[in-house]
Amino acid sequence: MANEDDRVRDELASTGELFQGYAPRMADVHRRNAEALRAIIEESGWPGRSLVGDEGANAAWLVLQHAIGDPDLQRTCLPLLRDTAARGEIDATHPAYLEDRICFFERRPQKYGTQFDWDADDRLSPWTLSDPEHVDEHRRAVGLGPLAEHIQRMRETAASEPLPDFEEPQAALLEWARSMGWL
Repeated sequence: MANEDDRVRDELASTGELFQGYAPRMADVHRRNAEALRAIIEESGWPGRSLVGDEGANAAWLVLQHAIGDPDLQRTCLPLLRDTAARGEIDATHPAYLEDRICFFERRPQKYGTQFDWDADDRLSPWTLSDPEHVDEHRRAVGLGPLAEHIQRMRETAASEPLPDFEEPQAALLEWARSMGWL
């Protein structure tokens, strides 16, 4: 599932479709993967290291992180990920990223600074932070490096992507988030 996600993402990035809103092909991959992950969770619980190894645990997290069209799955799995991370079965960063992802789509401030969006100054920046003064402490607690370094890496990566118009994508994101049940 993770390999298909990566393959389709790469194809859509090469054609530019990935940067024009939520591409229908990508949404379809995410929907199918979310359904399959839900079935796995119902049968076996969260797929941690002892069940599927490091690669499988990381793939399961990626599938969940990308299941943005299924807010209920992401919200339901957040406590599962926290418990699984507390037992050392998954990376402590996984629930942190998911928590921030949920906050981003619910348009609430995030804790760890993992989610980014284009700002009004045409810069890729962290989505609003709930506690900017202590964000690096929160990040360090789950094994993430300083936010300033993450910002630099994200901006370097994004430099090769087309710069989106700010206003239109923000309005489209809000409309999409409402239609999916995030808002």
